[in-house]
Amino acid sequence: MKEQTEVGKLREGRYVVVDDEPCKIQSISISKPGKHGSAKARLDVVGIFDGMKRSVVSPVSQKIYAPIVERKSAQVITIAANTVQFMDMKEFTNFELTLDDDQLSHIEPGKEVPYIESLGKRKLDI
Repeated sequence: MKEQTEVGKLREGRYVVVDDEPCKIQSISISKPGKHGSAKARLDVVGIFDGMKRSVVSPVSQKIYAPIVERKSAQVITIAANTVQFMDMKEFTNFELTLDDDQLSHIEPGKEVPYIESLGKRKLDI
């Protein structure tokens, strides 16, 4: 899910959608309005799920999508190689994530772990 907001109302640490990827705002710089144009904002963002840095330049009055980022918890059900099956603790739905070795060292079956969900994507919050 996502909602619309104006670029001029965004703040550092909030989230925006850039290239269909939810991103966290690292920095915002706003230029003054010129003789023939409106003020522009430059957003430097980092993707939540892919870690890519991106930059966006747009007028401060332009509408942009802000994703709804939810922090949830899940219980580890099974671990098979790098694929881990989880069960959400509120909705009791199962899902799988592929984790790297560093993340696998922090989990074990039966343990509750926090995760982030936005725009249908999930990531462990470790």
